[in-house]
Amino acid sequence: MELRTAVSPRDVKNYTTERLREEFLIQNLFMPEEIKLVYSHIDRIITGGVMPVEQTLELKAGEELRAEYFLQRREMGVINIGGAGEITIDGKVYEVAHKEAMYIGMGARDISFASREASCPAKFYLNSVPAHHTYPTVLIKPEGEPEEGVVIVKKENKVELGCLEQSNHRTICKYILPGQVESCQLEMGMTKLEPGSVWNTMPCHTHDRRMEVYLYFDIPEDAFVMHYMGEPTETRHIVMRNEEAVISPSWSIHAGSGSQAYTFIWGMAGENQDFDDMDGVDNRDLR
Repeated sequence: MELRTAVSPRDVKNYTTERLREEFLIQNLFMPEEIKLVYSHIDRIITGGVMPVEQTLELKAGEELRAEYFLQRREMGVINIGGAGEITIDGKVYEVAHKEAMYIGMGARDISFASREASCPAKFYLNSVPAHHTYPTVLIKPEGEPEEGVVIVKKENKVELGCLEQSNHRTICKYILPGQVESCQLEMGMTKLEPGSVWNTMPCHTHDRRMEVYLYFDIPEDAFVMHYMGEPTETRHIVMRNEEAVISPSWSIHAGSGSQAYTFIWGMAGENQDFDDMDGVDNRDLR
């Protein structure tokens, strides 16, 4: 598990491109037969990628957590951006298809990941944060019929925003949030840009009460996303490629513009789960 420390906005304004990427960019998340984990001191979030091919991969706490098992004091959200896969939790097998998700509550001990077909392996993207209470473990599907242990994303949690004229026509699918899937502090969802649109989260904002991590994907090899961060009057950028993640502190804006449409997963952690609790930044005030 790689460790990343917290940073001050006063220091970040002096970072070089290389230093920005070292502190905030997470690369090589999905490596065959590996679990990649990055622990950030910012709200103690762990960002990870799991790519089983022919093997079953078990999630262990590691020395860094000083815990008996990974979710002894934590909760976790997982979204599969690859082929069909399986997550086994304390002996119960969940089939998790492309763009389906899971919330796994604190106290789950034995967690393993597998792919259904080695020729099209699953790619499990995870966010994990400290927890104080055990909420039910559930499989989350963007659409379908309700059944025991499965949550279908509510119609009101599929939000269409923006317009083609402003190059930000997008659809937000909220997976983990109060009123749908309960958690201690974790929220996760996915935003898909429509063809012809490239801007996400614009006008941009900050939210002092929670941080955020983005995973950008569905990006062709020759394309990229410019991820914007920093204080509104001291903006910085990081060039992002396919299936790379970026850590966004609570004091930082988080917005992006791609060379073409793309998809990204957002994960948030902090003291406030009110999705709309954000401080907007007028486009005219950006520098």
